[in-house]
Amino acid sequence: MKRTTKSHALSAGPRTGRRAMSKRRAIKDALFGVAAVLVPGLLVWASDTITLQGERTIYTVNCEHGVWKDLRCTGKMVAGDRYRYRASTSRHEVIFWVAGSPKLSGRYTDCDVRNRGNWSCNATLNAAPSITRQMANDRAAHGPDGLTVAFHALPKWKWWLLNSGLVKIDEAAY
Repeated sequence: MKRTTKSHALSAGPRTGRRAMSKRRAIKDALFGVAAVLVPGLLVWASDTITLQGERTIYTVNCEHGVWKDLRCTGKMVAGDRYRYRASTSRHEVIFWVAGSPKLSGRYTDCDVRNRGNWSCNATLNAAPSITRQMANDRAAHGPDGLTVAFHALPKWKWWLLNSGLVKIDEAAY
């Protein structure tokens, strides 16, 4: 049986202990720094506050094997199309398209545009169908039947969770 003396057990010495503490502190500081950047960035992304081209995206949802009763889906809610809108104050127009779709984009030309989240457009005969002709406070307004496509929508972060299958949602935001 081998004996361990007190001096042998402490042979690592105080310097090695300080280095280990310093290394742990550096790792902790680095993780805190990453979190300090990542969390606000994730919140901005999830809220759709900033986009590269100044676009506004509406994240639609569909109700499979059921019907809509106001905002509630009686079947299974699934992620729908993402409608993107780019408003131009100088040209008084709004360009729109369905993200990831081969469908052609559309254009509203007779528009009152204050900013990307607040605009309204008059109906024109040759415009492609879309879910809205008006955006107010960053939300697409439901238009009259026949002039716009009926829709229900969710915030971006809920749409992505629904699309990934991580959550089950049965009520749209609007």
